[in-house]
Amino acid sequence: MTRLLVIYNRPADPAAFNRYYAETHIPIAQRIPGLRSYTISAGSPAVLAGDAAPHLIAELDFGSQADLQAALASEEGKAAAADLANFAQAGVSLLAFEVKSH
Repeated sequence: MTRLLVIYNRPADPAAFNRYYAETHIPIAQRIPGLRSYTISAGSPAVLAGDAAPHLIAELDFGSQADLQAALASEEGKAAAADLANFAQAGVSLLAFEVKSH
């Protein structure tokens, strides 16, 4: 399985960010083809070490790296990426990685 981890920096107006994210961005992102699951952090994540202070973390799961690449290249994936400029002005990091169990 391949995971896309999206880490949103703390916005100037958290309430406006949360409202836009829930009402607009999630419905856009959920239409991405090949998306197996979509979860978000409940509230701002607790920082246990380091200087980062993320506001929200989203985890999107895809079957494989190829599925993720196809998803990002799709019209729905491009729409979700373009929508970031509408609410993530504080910055966002996207990390993709393979997941394995031990």
